[in-house]
Amino acid sequence: MRVLVQRVASARVEVDGTVVGAIGTGLLALVGVAVDERGADVEWCADKVVGLRIFRDAEDHLNRSVADVGGAILSVSQFTLYGDVGRGRRPAFTEAAPPDVAERWWQHFNDRMRGAGTTVATGRFRANMAVHLVNDGPVTLWIDSAARRRGP
Repeated sequence: MRVLVQRVASARVEVDGTVVGAIGTGLLALVGVAVDERGADVEWCADKVVGLRIFRDAEDHLNRSVADVGGAILSVSQFTLYGDVGRGRRPAFTEAAPPDVAERWWQHFNDRMRGAGTTVATGRFRANMAVHLVNDGPVTLWIDSAARRRGP
């Protein structure tokens, strides 16, 4: 699983001009699911997103999580995070999970974050979405479960 996380002042997703998910302060998580996804990796990524200490504390240090600041997460499925542009000009998506598999793992990822007590809004799976966000910082982080398996 790959997750691109951005700290936001606000974010929303529209489908056909209708808002389907929106948050105020929190995190926008763009989520890609691998063809060989594993439950342990999905849970590790969800726990990592919820636990990231990337909000400022009273001493102005990045020391607070989304839960600590009363924020929420907007989760948007994005298979293009597994686009391989190593050859040619057209990305190959052979490493991305097929839609039925990807949707199940994305829902599991969202459910895991909700189970940790975090408010999670979502985009709409397989829809053409307009994602609007106001970056806060900006703070942008890349989480890849393959790094977890490789070790230090």
